[in-house]
Amino acid sequence: MSDSDSRGRSSTTHFLNVDLDIYSRHDLQPLVKALGAKVDVLYAGREREQYSAHLEIAALTKTVDSTIRAFCRLIERLPESKRRLWNNASIRSFSIGIQAGTRPNPCDFTIQPKTVKAVSEVAAQIVLTIYPTQLNAAKRLR
Repeated sequence: MSDSDSRGRSSTTHFLNVDLDIYSRHDLQPLVKALGAKVDVLYAGREREQYSAHLEIAALTKTVDSTIRAFCRLIERLPESKRRLWNNASIRSFSIGIQAGTRPNPCDFTIQPKTVKAVSEVAAQIVLTIYPTQLNAAKRLR
């Protein structure tokens, strides 16, 4: 049995990435700049009535744990003025992206206690974002 369908798309449930989503009343550009080349900026700027930044770790990471802990290390090393921007943000979310597939059923993604502790220490939250299988998405469009 193949791990991909006839169009080459994966049919297995798998971890995609972790995005760091930050929302604030204050401009987040200084914070983003302080994180430097260790992050890829998906977007940073005004979003309606507030500012937002959406970031990914620039290095290749393989697991939820390693990705979140990489972000936490960067946040912990921020200079005090940039850490204040972080602490004053209204939302600080590690959004874990999971691509749903047709197998295995069920599929577990474990977050280790030391990762949960690191998230707590930077006063952030963990969000799960599950993307539907292509099959289910196509059915909903009909």
